[in-house]
Amino acid sequence: MRREARLAIAALIMAVVAAMLAGCSGGNGGAQNTAQSEPAAPKIKLAGIVFQEDQFFRLVLFGMRDAAKKAGVELLEGNSMNKPEKEIELINAYIARKVDAILVSPLSAKGSITALKLAHDKGIKVIAHNTPIESNIPAAYIECSADDLGAQTGKVARKYIEEKLGGNAKLAVIEFKSLVPEQSDARVNGFKRQLEGLQGVQIVAEQDAWLPEQAVKKVGDILTAQPDINMIYAANEGGTIGAVMAVKNAGKAGQVVVFGTDSSEQLLSFLRSDDNILQCTTSQRPAEVGAMAVEFALKVLKGEPVEPHVEMTGICLSRDDPAGLAAFEETLKQWMERGNS
Repeated sequence: MRREARLAIAALIMAVVAAMLAGCSGGNGGAQNTAQSEPAAPKIKLAGIVFQEDQFFRLVLFGMRDAAKKAGVELLEGNSMNKPEKEIELINAYIARKVDAILVSPLSAKGSITALKLAHDKGIKVIAHNTPIESNIPAAYIECSADDLGAQTGKVARKYIEEKLGGNAKLAVIEFKSLVPEQSDARVNGFKRQLEGLQGVQIVAEQDAWLPEQAVKKVGDILTAQPDINMIYAANEGGTIGAVMAVKNAGKAGQVVVFGTDSSEQLLSFLRSDDNILQCTTSQRPAEVGAMAVEFALKVLKGEPVEPHVEMTGICLSRDDPAGLAAFEETLKQWMERGNS
């Protein structure tokens, strides 16, 4: 082949290759590669903090999980276990993880302020639930009315005293003042207010016991020291469980009745028990509180207004209302299944 022909063929091959390369990297194709979609915005990150391992707080977290899942946001969960130093540690950890909002049940109306202020100053939104703090740091505070929880149980207790005890009762009250004094006082005062005017009612003992094992011992000691007690009011779930167990352990079923606060599967079983010890308890709406905390946090992050203080009413559960118990139990079962799934 002549030299001129070989050179022409080589030039043709080079032109074809150049055209192919231009087609891969230039023109419209190049524009498509350089105009790639922008990185997705970081996923919103929320942190939920509770302070006790009981069914109430598990349901609060279940409500948060459900709402976070529906909204497509990340939820971190923490439990301060009634320890102020643990609460501070959790808040600091969530600040370091750059969460967008902290949804917290504060341990102390005053003592929890410092750590939450640090989060707030870092631009983290704060939503308080169940227990308040004495500060405007939270964008909102969501609770079941503590006064209402005590008052609803108190109404049923008054009716029991009038109709079954002839207007006379010697009463012991189990509180949790050393844990959350404001909330304990509101529940107990709501209960007591419903008994006003009953001249035959005497409160002969008031003690703190918010965990079942505490209440078993405290109520057992009270029953020994005050053998003529015939009624106990307990202001929270653990105290109610422990009071029922203490009455049973003392062999005083049929002599002493219990009225309580909060709800759980165990308390529902007590309301159905043939021993007739637990008469009534008023439940909070923990899953609804948790879900609303997430919804409010997301609104605040978008700059939307929220109600600064939401108070929900409780749900009265009485052994005299089996249909109401069945309906509540079905709702509770559904939340437990959703939360554990």
